[in-house]
Amino acid sequence: MSVLRLDHYNLRADSVLIERLRIFYCDVVGLELGFRPPLKSTGYWLYAGEKDVLHLSQATPNEIRKSYDGQSTFDHIAFSCSDLKSVEFQLQDKDIHYKRSDVPQSGAVQLFLMTLPAIKLN
Repeated sequence: MSVLRLDHYNLRADSVLIERLRIFYCDVVGLELGFRPPLKSTGYWLYAGEKDVLHLSQATPNEIRKSYDGQSTFDHIAFSCSDLKSVEFQLQDKDIHYKRSDVPQSGAVQLFLMTLPAIKLN
């Protein structure tokens, strides 16, 4: 697998916080609201120029993640990679469970890693 670049990161929160995050990242950071494929969840894709770099997704109450110091909106980070078949083979070979998702209207394929392999530290 060859990682090409950081693709985007996703923040997931309730509807009130999603709106606050949208306002902050657009009005303060300077990202722009742009095209978002028709996904199952509600949310926004924010762009830096031509590239979507931040995805904001509405979570259900039982999806809100807890961090060590309270609630966290972090959901995932995505990397663009080359050679999808090779990546899937490598994940399967290492017994790493993942979920494949085809993004509507974009041609993109996402692989969500569900487990990490056992790694021995020296």
